[in-house]
Amino acid sequence: MAFQWVKTWHIIFVIAWYAGLFYLPRIYVNLAMVPADSTAERERLLLMARKLYRFMNILMWPAVVLGLILWLYYGVGLHGPGNGWIHLKVALVVLLIGYQHWCKRILRQFEQGRNTRSHKWYRWFNEIPTLILFIIIPLVVIKPF
Repeated sequence: MAFQWVKTWHIIFVIAWYAGLFYLPRIYVNLAMVPADSTAERERLLLMARKLYRFMNILMWPAVVLGLILWLYYGVGLHGPGNGWIHLKVALVVLLIGYQHWCKRILRQFEQGRNTRSHKWYRWFNEIPTLILFIIIPLVVIKPF
């Protein structure tokens, strides 16, 4: 029964974390489009981005810790043949953590007025977590290798 609770909470925290991974770069799209003379709009978007980043960071840790508990304590993906999928999933989660840190770096650039990228670049940047999600979900559900 404890395994199901750990798995349930892991999924809940992953979904909540992912909501931030999806939305923070959308704020960057809007920040990149703010006219130079619109300081109130810029400050409002920066405030939203700061708060969302902090919230994402809080949500990431339980998602990662619960995932590690499932993997290392309950042995999800450790036993039997065909468990290579878990190694790719862990690598992709590490990539997501790196993406989140990249988001923090971008936030700092916006705060310092040093953004050099266009809103189109941020639209593409925004798709990275989606692509990773499209790989992780089949890995977990189908366990192809």
